[in-house]
Amino acid sequence: MPRPKDHVVELTDADRASLTRVVSRGAHPVRTVMRARVLLELDENARAVPHRRVVAERVGVSIQTVYLIAKQFTASGGDVHAVIHRKKRVTPPVPAKVTGDVEARVIALACTRPPEGYDRWSLRLLEKHVALTDGIGPLDHSTIGRTLKKGGFVLT
Repeated sequence: MPRPKDHVVELTDADRASLTRVVSRGAHPVRTVMRARVLLELDENARAVPHRRVVAERVGVSIQTVYLIAKQFTASGGDVHAVIHRKKRVTPPVPAKVTGDVEARVIALACTRPPEGYDRWSLRLLEKHVALTDGIGPLDHSTIGRTLKKGGFVLT
């Protein structure tokens, strides 16, 4: 006697239509199309579903991938969008060095008179003075240049 299925995929007509649209149009990432194809193959409402091995061969993925997509579908409560699309990251992988406060302080420093013996500020000179300023971490001259360019400031 076969083992009962752990994760059953039952799509609504609207979900099936949207997944068919994703699969038939070439404007989506490959992984999105692959997940949509797996869900369409696993749909219990459309027809009798073959074994996961057959579904995996049809779509061109591993059996484990088919299992994980079905598991994610049931875990999300049948939300097709959550299964086929990537999750948006909550926080970036590396926090930004230049925040609004740092940007304002760098621009304010660039607006001051250059040190004695210099006619104007250069990016390298700003880099040295930013490193000496309290509250601002050391910034590279290219980062300072991007910050000034973003703020519409030109060193002349």
